[in-house]
Amino acid sequence: MPKELTGTDISCFFCNLEEPDSLVRRNEIKNYFRNMHLVDDQELILVLSGLWRIAMTESEEGELPSLGLFECMASLIDKGIKDRDWLHRNQNIYIPYYAAHIVGSYTMNNVDLAVKAVEAGTIPPLLDLLRGNMSWVEQRVAVRALGHLASYERTFEAVSTYEEEVVKVAMHLASTCVEVVYNMFVGVKDKNKRLKYHCDLLTRGAGLGDMETENRKAEEWASQLQCWCLNLLNCFAIKGMSLDLICKPSFLQELCEMWGQIANGTSPSGIGLIRLLCHSKVGRRCIAETENVIENLCNLSRSSDDWQYMGIDCLLLLLKDPDTEYKVMEASISCLIDLIEVKNLGGRANVGEIIKRTLCDLKLRNSKAIMSPEVQRALEELRNIIIKRRNEKAIPDEKKDEQRVLVALIKQQGNHCFSIGRIQEAINKYTEAIELCPLRLKKERIVLYSNRAQGYLLQREPDAAISDTTRALCLSNPPNSHLKSLWRRSQAYDMKGLARESLMDCIMFINGGIRSKDKKQLKVPHEAVRMISKQMDSTWLFKAAQSKMISKYADTTSMSLFDVDRIYLEKLPNLKISPRNKGCMTAGLPTISEEPLLNWKEKRNAEGAEGSKESKIWFQY
Repeated sequence: MPKELTGTDISCFFCNLEEPDSLVRRNEIKNYFRNMHLVDDQELILVLSGLWRIAMTESEEGELPSLGLFECMASLIDKGIKDRDWLHRNQNIYIPYYAAHIVGSYTMNNVDLAVKAVEAGTIPPLLDLLRGNMSWVEQRVAVRALGHLASYERTFEAVSTYEEEVVKVAMHLASTCVEVVYNMFVGVKDKNKRLKYHCDLLTRGAGLGDMETENRKAEEWASQLQCWCLNLLNCFAIKGMSLDLICKPSFLQELCEMWGQIANGTSPSGIGLIRLLCHSKVGRRCIAETENVIENLCNLSRSSDDWQYMGIDCLLLLLKDPDTEYKVMEASISCLIDLIEVKNLGGRANVGEIIKRTLCDLKLRNSKAIMSPEVQRALEELRNIIIKRRNEKAIPDEKKDEQRVLVALIKQQGNHCFSIGRIQEAINKYTEAIELCPLRLKKERIVLYSNRAQGYLLQREPDAAISDTTRALCLSNPPNSHLKSLWRRSQAYDMKGLARESLMDCIMFINGGIRSKDKKQLKVPHEAVRMISKQMDSTWLFKAAQSKMISKYADTTSMSLFDVDRIYLEKLPNLKISPRNKGCMTAGLPTISEEPLLNWKEKRNAEGAEGSKESKIWFQY
């Protein structure tokens, strides 16, 4: 080996970074990058991890990329894929991961560096990682880097050269990555059978984490991998490319289940791509023909999810299109009627008025069309609300006071019926009061809707309860802040088996109770804690993968889960680190600190079943 590539000179690479003479520094670094792929020393990973730290903290600094950094990273990834003997020596198994991560970190917010990365030939080796030529860990950083390159006009064309393959692989990864991570890692219960370098990366260095730490990080990374795949698909969809592929009914249904999860609270994930597709003719047509997607959009629109407004946007876009309005009208119109009094939502003003205008236009366009009884009833209710709002302006103040007193009296009658168990009579009284109550008396109407919803819950009518609680929550200020309605809608969604919607409302309920000055408003804390526990278990990212593994093996054969672990581990024969390298130094691995994973399980276990004031950090918005 040439002298300049010995282990001693590798260590001096960091000295070169501190060289005050810029000409000497640049020449030394350029020479090192040119020959780095020839290095065969276990300290090579220290250089890669140091470069990764620089890329994460000084990504706007373009000196290293100008000296051949990207060409060097491309060569290292290519060598790791093609030379398996080299890959399994020393600590080289980590190198393709860090090399791809460095490319992604430098190109994250800098279009000029993205151009340099493309010119350096990074796309082909990144595609090799994306295809799965190593493992899901490398796929995660490869799709991240490719997503950044595809997000700029100046570099998108280079990625789009591989359009069909990139889109197909990204769709497949988004659909399968959660199951893959579970089968290949989380579901492997014997820690000794997990890939060692995966454990090291996930726990920020060898020996620093237990299986719970590894599993939490794997959950975070699986969620990121899925979200970054969708981000890559967004880059094509926004340009109207590969829509026929992306809009396959099976994939559209899967998008509804791609939540983003706790690890990616700022990512709209599946709903973000669905909304983007709704801006295209092809996307609207395919979505309108997929019944499950419309149902999920309706559920999202009547929830306290951060992306509620996106669900509303999608429904309105579908109703404004003459080619899709008939297909979604019956499923969505009742849902939208419940939302016409909401004000600001998701940073949008007058959302309810926009909904009202859209429905009025729909009614005008279809004034002579034959509609189903459900649609007719909904439009008639809309008409009555508009007329009532207009007529109330002419009512004198004395008459309004009389109405308020009468409404209060009827509500008391309803409360009395409720207290003695005459639920249907109570519902009838609340209905009468709602019809008489002036629209401007929002607080009174919130209580009436919420009380009637409680009656519907006791009668096991969750759809009616969801409708009434949604109307109450739209009237609250800010929207989705009336605690009793949140709790009642959470229960209604639980009756329907909609765990995600139930979880969101229950979290909002507990958080609102914690923030409230009037602690008496929090009536059912223990029940709410149990509800959160139940729904978090139901919405766990790996729940479906776990159930599938158990049903496939444990229930149909005499296999134990230990055998299942072994089977899945054996699917990665090329990535097993040679026994002679078990003693390799790993202390040089850097700390991986990207999007933080919220450790809600640990918090819940520490607090116990009673919960505490810190419950509000179980799930961040």
